[in-house]
Amino acid sequence: MTLQALAFDLDGTLIDSEPVWHAAEREVMAWLGGPWGTEHEQITLGGSLYGTSRYMIDLAGADVPVEVVGRRMLDFMVLNLPTELEIIPGAKQLLTEAAAQGVPVALVTSTFRELAEIAIDALGRDLFAVTITGDEVDHTKPHPDPYLKACRLLGAEPGRTVALEDSPTGVAAAEAAGCRVVAIPNVVPIPDGPSRTVVPALTELSLDRLRSLVPPS
Repeated sequence: MTLQALAFDLDGTLIDSEPVWHAAEREVMAWLGGPWGTEHEQITLGGSLYGTSRYMIDLAGADVPVEVVGRRMLDFMVLNLPTELEIIPGAKQLLTEAAAQGVPVALVTSTFRELAEIAIDALGRDLFAVTITGDEVDHTKPHPDPYLKACRLLGAEPGRTVALEDSPTGVAAAEAAGCRVVAIPNVVPIPDGPSRTVVPALTELSLDRLRSLVPPS
């Protein structure tokens, strides 16, 4: 087998949490006193908590520590995500198929650990060999560090690891790490590229199709 591992993004890829994040951003931006719309949501899609917080502070011209804004966002999400979380169709099936066939899976997310844990429990903790969150790496997406760390922990070569992402930021991180990439656009379009495959939904994928994306040695 040439496929050594799979690495999944979380928000927008495995769980449909983007509406909750957008609600959190609107609430926080109203508190900061700045503008917020679809164009701002697209800019911050797939970014880190503190990166988004800094963008919002600068946009509002506010004098608030980035940690305070990030904490307010996290508090909103921790309160609302458990009741609003929806698993994306095809996610559990693909994760279960990988587990059944012995293909190790990493979760690679920019979301902080305390929030990611809610989704990990909903998806199935036993389906992930490794989980990496945004507060556990020195550099978050679009930097390749999260995917390189996942491959290192799994003992997998990046070139024989398929990463599944929904945002340009996540795609950039996985490609910079040298992974094969499957993009499932959620909020913004993602064009085809030499090291990526774009599909409309997770339900279009199977483990055999993911294996076919890794060239033979």
